[in-house]
Order: sequence, then structure tokens, then C-alpha cells
Amino acid sequence: MTNQQMADKVRTGNGFIAALDQSGGSTPKALGLYGVEASAYSSDAEMFDMIHAMRARIVSSPSFTGERVVGAILFEMTMEREIGGKPSAKALWEDNGVVPFLKIDKGLEEIEHSVQMLKPIPGLDALLARAVQNGIFGTKERSVIQAANPRGIRALVQQQFQLGNQVLAAGLVPIIEPEVTISISDKAEAEQMLLEEITAALDTVPSGQQVMLKLTLPETANLYKSLCDDPRVMKVVALSGGYSRAEANERLSKNTGMIASFSRALTEGLSHGQSEADFDATLDATIGEIHAASIAG
Repeated sequence: MTNQQMADKVRTGNGFIAALDQSGGSTPKALGLYGVEASAYSSDAEMFDMIHAMRARIVSSPSFTGERVVGAILFEMTMEREIGGKPSAKALWEDNGVVPFLKIDKGLEEIEHSVQMLKPIPGLDALLARAVQNGIFGTKERSVIQAANPRGIRALVQQQFQLGNQVLAAGLVPIIEPEVTISISDKAEAEQMLLEEITAALDTVPSGQQVMLKLTLPETANLYKSLCDDPRVMKVVALSGGYSRAEANERLSKNTGMIASFSRALTEGLSHGQSEADFDATLDATIGEIHAASIAG
């Protein structure tokens, strides 16, 4: 019953997905933007304590509710910690009405054929089982496209859908994330190739099942509208990809059916040193802007 309620929330919820899944490589930068310098911690354990405190502060804000935030993507360590005295995923759903997802990828391979494939994920079956036990609804897995290379894009999409089908078999819904780097000169061409490969790969999704897609905001508005309308796709969400929040929101508002799944653009403007009132006011305004862009199309 809970899974069905979560699925309904994702399909029809009037909001966006918060990406709170910064991992080992991206955590120092995220903390730096939050006003926590590297000198403030002396070990990875202290660093992860600080990023968890930041995430818990966001989730505990009165503005972070299911009315505007449909879901949240968690890092593995976050799933295994508590927020407000409850396991993080349960706190999100039971206290906030926000659907919990889990980042499962272990980073990227080196560039080959202009793409960065997913690294192997050791212990994946055990991780997926733990996710189910913790009340997680779905997963997220990111790989990256660096140029409009048809061979590389096809291989990347095939790898993503193979993993996605493994996630589905475990009882979870995968967010398939083939990011297109926003600075490449042939971004529009890469996105057209990606659309064609995803459309073909959707034929591998088992009957009656659905996946989600997390895609870079496209150069051509509504390029991915056919994916938004495909019955095998639960939701198409957009990553900010390095665009400022203002530009990401502007681009998103032109894409019907896509909602945001922002990370850096969500935390932009938040600071460790802010008072609770200032922090909550800043986050409330940010959530309002991203929510408005998510429903504008």
C-alpha cells in the first residue's frame, strides 16, 4: 500500500524532487558553498557528519513538505542515519510526505567513446535489499555524455536500462540518469541521439513496470515530451547540470511534463551561519521558485 501511495505521489504530485545525494567526491564542494571550509573538519567521518547536518536542516525546515517537494534523493549514508529521531527515509515519508529515493551508483569510468559509463556497483543486490527494508521507493544512477557519439550514447543507455531492470526486479523504481554535459558544442545533437536510444531501450522494460528518467534540460524545449507521455515512464525529471537556478528554472518552465530534480540549485543561497529564520526564508523562496518552474509547462 505504501509503495502505491508513493507511486501515486510521484505520478500526480504537484512538485519537484530534491537531490540531497552529494557523495564523497562532491561533498567538500557542497559544504564549501554552504559556508563550511575544509579546515572545519579533519576526517571523512567529520565531513559526512557535517553534510548530514545540512541535509537534516533542509528536511526539517517547515518549507520542506510534500505540498511542493514530491521526492528526495538520498546518499547511502543518509539512508542509514536518522533525521528527527527516525530513520531518514521514514522521516521523509511519514513526517514530510516526501518520497525517498537512494543514489546507488559508485561513480564514473574514464571517458571512452565520448561517454562516462557507470563503474561496477559491488554488493548491489544487498544494497537494494537494504533500501527496501529502509522504506526507499526508488534509486538513482548517473552516467555522463560528453559528446554526440552514437556508439557511446547507445552503450551508455543500454547499461543504464540493464541496471534499471535489476532495480525493478528488486521492487524499486529506477531513476535512469544519462546526463548530457551542458558545455559541449554538440549538446543538441547528443540530446537527439539520447532521445532515440531511450525510446528504443524502453522496449526492454518489463510489461506493467515503469522507470523514471533524469535528463539534462534540453536545448530544444519539449524535446522529451514523448518520454513524458510514454506509459512506461513514471516521470521525467530535470537536472540543473551547472546552470544557475534562474536559468535552470527558465529552461524548465518551457518543458511540459518535466519537473525539477535539482541539487546545487536547491541549496544555492543557503549558509551554515544563517539564523533559522533566514535559512527557512531562503529555502522557502527557493522551493517556491523551483516548484513554480516545475508546474509551469
